[in-house]
Amino acid sequence: MKIFKLVLTILLGLLMVLGGVSHFLNPLMYAGFFPEFLLNDELNIAAGVVEIGLGLGAMIPRFRHYATLGILLLMVLLLPLHVIDVFRSNPAVGSHQAALIRLPVQFVFIFWAWFCHKGDKKNK
Repeated sequence: MKIFKLVLTILLGLLMVLGGVSHFLNPLMYAGFFPEFLLNDELNIAAGVVEIGLGLGAMIPRFRHYATLGILLLMVLLLPLHVIDVFRSNPAVGSHQAALIRLPVQFVFIFWAWFCHKGDKKNK
């Protein structure tokens, strides 16, 4: 079970790093998620940096406890954006079908981050 959890944690970290990098490679994909009154470019860059940092932290034993907690909190904080996107006339993810698929996927990420974080001891 320990190896399974470690593999899932490393995979979660890699997906977070890839997601963070995609904020830089394809910033328009994320622009629709951010409210118009916020500075989209700066927020997109900050989100990318946070995702990369948390992803790398999940792969480093010393930081894993805090990184997986950070990923869990980030996924919970992003959940309302995905719920709102389902009800938009033009969802940020492209279509209503994509938004409907992405919403339960967000719950999978929340559970995944929780599973990787639970029972993980802080390294001192």
